[in-house]
Formats: sequence, C-alpha cells, structure tokens
Amino acid sequence: MLDWTDRYCRYFLRRISRHILLYTEMITTGALLHRDPARFLDFHPEEHPVALQLGGSEPTALADCTRLADEWHYDEVNLNVGCPSDRVQSGRFGACLMAEPELVADCVAAMSEAAPLPVTVKHRIGIDDMDSYEQLSRFVAAVSGGGCSTFIVHARKAWLQGLSPKQNREIPRLKYEVVHRLKKDFPQLEFVINGGFKTLAQVEHQLEHVDGVMIGREAYQNPWVLADADRRLFGEAAVVRTRGEIVEEMLPFIEEQYALGVPVHRITRHMLGLFQGQPGARAWRRHLSEFGHRPGAGPGLVSDALSQMSRRAPDIPQVS
Repeated sequence: MLDWTDRYCRYFLRRISRHILLYTEMITTGALLHRDPARFLDFHPEEHPVALQLGGSEPTALADCTRLADEWHYDEVNLNVGCPSDRVQSGRFGACLMAEPELVADCVAAMSEAAPLPVTVKHRIGIDDMDSYEQLSRFVAAVSGGGCSTFIVHARKAWLQGLSPKQNREIPRLKYEVVHRLKKDFPQLEFVINGGFKTLAQVEHQLEHVDGVMIGREAYQNPWVLADADRRLFGEAAVVRTRGEIVEEMLPFIEEQYALGVPVHRITRHMLGLFQGQPGARAWRRHLSEFGHRPGAGPGLVSDALSQMSRRAPDIPQVS
C-alpha cells in the first residue's frame, strides 16, 4: 500500500469505521533514522488504533524505529516480510527475508526488547521455489521464537524473479487453506489472513478459521465495504451513517489541513471511491480529479463535487 495509506487516507477511513486496525504504508528504517521522522510518523489522534509498518533487516535499526513508534504512541509495530518489489529487494527487506527466518527472528527480538509495543510480522506463504508447507511452518516457528505472536499472512506466494509486483497480486492463486492449516498447527499464535477479500461476508467466513482478516486494495478502492464493520464484526449497536455524513465529517479536517498548507487533492484523492456503485459516482470522481490539482483549489471543491453528483442523483444530500 505504498503511497496509499498515508495519514490522510487513514483519517478518512476512520470516519467510516471506529474499530478497524489501520496500518501505515511501509516505511523504511533508513527513512525514519536518516530523515525527519515526524514527516513519516505524525498522525491524527483519531486514527487510533493504528500500526506502524516497517521495512528493514537490521535489528539495531528496527529497534531504534520501534522506540520511535512508542514515542509517537502507535498501537503496534509491524515488520513487512511480504512486499515483493524490486526496490524492496535491493534494500534487503520485504519478501526476500522469508529466506532468512533466523534473521527475521533476530529483528523481532530486538524490536520486542526496544519498547512495550506488540510486534507483528506480515509475510507470504512462500517465495519462489521455497514454497513448501514445511518451509513455511519452519519460518513461523523460528519467528515466533523471536517473540512474535501475531502473523499477518498474504495467502499467495511471491515470485521475486520473473513477475512484477502488479502481476504478483494475481499470480499464483490464493491458498487460504494454507493459512487455515497454520492456525491449526500453531493454535497458540494469532493469524490474520490477507488477500483478495472484497466483502464483510467473506471476512465473517474467514473468522471461523483464523483470528483476523486484513483488507487492502478493496478498502481503498471501495471504502464503503467497511461501513458496517463496527456492527457486524465488533458488536457495536451504532447506526451506519450515510456517505454524505462521512463527507460532512471530513470537511473540518480538510479545512484545517488546507490552512496548514496541505493541498486539498492530497486528501480528496483518497475519497474518490466513496460513492463507488452509486448514481453520480463518476461525476464525483471526475470533479475531484480534474479540479483538485488546479491552483487555488480549496475545501469548497468537495461541496462542488457533491453538487455535481446531485444533478445526476437528486437523493444525494448537499453539504454546506
């Protein structure tokens, strides 16, 4: 989710669900330790619960970043051992680390000792020709020995050579049964399954087998998939709000950030999919996309986009 789940995206998604755990985009240890950490770590208090996702392979550096996460009051630190991109591999982190379970265990141990935050690991079910269940279970056993008790598992193996990261989102096929087997073989550990989920019904089905479900691209492209999550998954009796109410809640934040010099399009780009499948959705997306980058575009852009929708769908509420 590089360049997607920034602080503005997370603030927006938090308006839709109060209880889901949000993750930052993957941030490298070098970026945090050798540049301005506030640029990457600052977030709005209303984003809680929120996890910091790190990319790195050097235990000392990861420990230093975990201390920063604690200082910034994150709720969890996650080590990404699942990203297959060439850029990530060249830095010796991401999915290529699945070939070095002892190193990942050392990283987790250093992170766990650095601060009292939960340390989790996100990984694939295998890489290249290292894709047997025995190799996967050895990886989990080794990393849990380093102090990790929660594993977020993308149920698709990663081809580090021969496929682009985009292709690796669809090839090879997802194998949910492998993650289910991990849960049976390691009942003392928590397993969160990831990969291809598009509905809360699918999430509820998976929760019969594992401890949690991670939704990535679908939650970004169609954020309303999360609208009923608090009631269905967390037992909250709250009434689901409308999309128009979500927009209305966003306006003070957009105005506040605009006054601080944040271009409106940096926030509204994450809101393009809010009305997906609804009458006027195309007009909403077009207006935000076409006018958001223009000089002088201000918070009124959002109200204007709703007005464009209402001309095509009269039941869309106006926001003043």
